[in-house]
Amino acid sequence: MSGVIWVFSGSPGAGKSTVSAALLGRFPFGLHLSIDDLREQVVSGLAQPALDHPPEAVRQFALARTSAAQTARLYAQEGFAVAVEDVLWPDDLAFMARHWEGLDVRPVRLYTTLEVAHERNRTRTNKTYDTSVLVPLIDGLYGQMPPELFREAGWAVVDSSALSLEATVDALLALTWPARSEFGQS
Repeated sequence: MSGVIWVFSGSPGAGKSTVSAALLGRFPFGLHLSIDDLREQVVSGLAQPALDHPPEAVRQFALARTSAAQTARLYAQEGFAVAVEDVLWPDDLAFMARHWEGLDVRPVRLYTTLEVAHERNRTRTNKTYDTSVLVPLIDGLYGQMPPELFREAGWAVVDSSALSLEATVDALLALTWPARSEFGQS
């Protein structure tokens, strides 16, 4: 009775948090694990993400991803649909997937145009800080995360630029996946 582990990647403003919550609402049991939310539980010494990948930020991201992966496994084994979301590259999935052997893992790169990502970031209400600080990250990551890179690694790519939230969730649920995902293997 294992559940599904959805893994969402995309730049800030791609809709990872919003899509995760809406998707999980379609399941009887759902758990949303945002790497940002886990990281923001650090009370002192929180290292902020940056394009130059400071060592302390890398360490804290690894801790949050490990925590999310282990928690996702526990909940998925109990029948929950789980959404883990972060700015991930295809190689980052293996780091977490080592905890998911035998589970149904569905990696998705949420994609939008650069203009849509900026508009979503400008109008978002789900952050407790001034989201204008994310503008350089959106610009910097856009070229570093081409959809083709993710497709070649076996990720599904969903372009939600012109889709409503409900249409994006419908597109995700319409994707076909192998009976046993290679991403849930050791």
